[in-house]
Amino acid sequence: MGNDLAAFAKEKGVKYFMISYTDLFGGQRAKLVPAQAIADMQRDGAGFAGFATWLDLTPAHPDMLAVPDPASVIQLPWKPEVAWVAANCIMDDKSVEQAPRNTLKRLIADATGDGMHIKTGVEAEFFLISPDGKTISDEYDTASKPCYDQQAVMRRYDVIAEICDHMLALGWGAYQNDHEDANGQFEMNWAFDDALATADKHSFFKFMVKSVAEKHGLRATFMPKPFQGLTGNGCHAHISVWDKDGKTNVFADNAMELGLSAKGRNFLGGIMKHASALAAITNPTVNSYKRINAPRTISGATWAPNTVTWTGNNRTHMVRVPGPGRFELRLPDGAANPYLLQAVIIAAGLDGVRSKADPGRRYDIDMYQFGHTVEGAPKLPLNLLDALREFDNDKSLKAALGEEFSSAYLKLKQQEWNSYASHFTQWERDHTLDI
Repeated sequence: MGNDLAAFAKEKGVKYFMISYTDLFGGQRAKLVPAQAIADMQRDGAGFAGFATWLDLTPAHPDMLAVPDPASVIQLPWKPEVAWVAANCIMDDKSVEQAPRNTLKRLIADATGDGMHIKTGVEAEFFLISPDGKTISDEYDTASKPCYDQQAVMRRYDVIAEICDHMLALGWGAYQNDHEDANGQFEMNWAFDDALATADKHSFFKFMVKSVAEKHGLRATFMPKPFQGLTGNGCHAHISVWDKDGKTNVFADNAMELGLSAKGRNFLGGIMKHASALAAITNPTVNSYKRINAPRTISGATWAPNTVTWTGNNRTHMVRVPGPGRFELRLPDGAANPYLLQAVIIAAGLDGVRSKADPGRRYDIDMYQFGHTVEGAPKLPLNLLDALREFDNDKSLKAALGEEFSSAYLKLKQQEWNSYASHFTQWERDHTLDI
């Protein structure tokens, strides 16, 4: 079978392929292609009008062709006659440089050239809500500290178990599921993998969770802060770097502080150096800044950072080192583009390694209680506009991600901010009508 999608279809009984790509805003776009036509599509790609999605293209541009990557193909466990396959975007026989998966592939190649094999895992939190999006789906899920609530997770057993069964059948190494810190919120974990494989799985996971939730008459959202007063949806990323063969963790060194090697510290130094700028990508929406700059939630903590600090095994900082050979970036949220999340981590980390960046002082305090005592550590952006300005001013990060991508991303995100800023709200009427 190998890389032949037609042979895959014949062996697995697949009738249709979803040739899928992700645009700059994280929107998943697809064409449903019958198996009889997949050989031609695998060779030439499926045609899209790029302007019709969130890419910086015009109606005058030629067809954008999405060429499926057979290494990513996944047969839908809940509808086995359909298979999903991630695609790489080309136009006029050239890579579309702004396309997120292409951007990630460039960064992976860059890291490989430096002998570094990036492996990552993500913790994609989500809410199960009512179909109209106004409330959580479980009226009995009302505890002030609902995290790990066994009754609440069992009331949603049918949904959670079905998704986990699918991940197990796909060989993802699913290993735990829980009710998270907000009412109606859940997290499901699977094994870490190469950065591109993790991005593809992350993309598929969001599609799968939404599909299974809809099957059960519910709705799933990865929105960073869907409900005021409740903990938001994070998407924590666990990062390690291995040798070129992917067999030896070069971040691991038990002789060093927290078991993090000199190269690991430098990679972390790059993350710290570029943190305020990379927030434009790890926290890409107006709503994102309701999570990382939120007041205390009903449960007692937001579990999100607002300052650029790192620590050992302490969840109140932007980065924690929970064990030897890896670290966890706690900044990203549920709106993060699966491909751009991985790309910006690699871009910042590579710069850190090449410049031998120092991550700075390690803090072990409770940042939620004593964060005001920290002096000199940058605050994370207060809103999307601040983040976009930080990103625009970070010349080296933009160059690493690619000028075409960076220009397109900034242009479309600035338009999004302008749309938000021009939107009239009830808050304005409540606070200004009688002035």
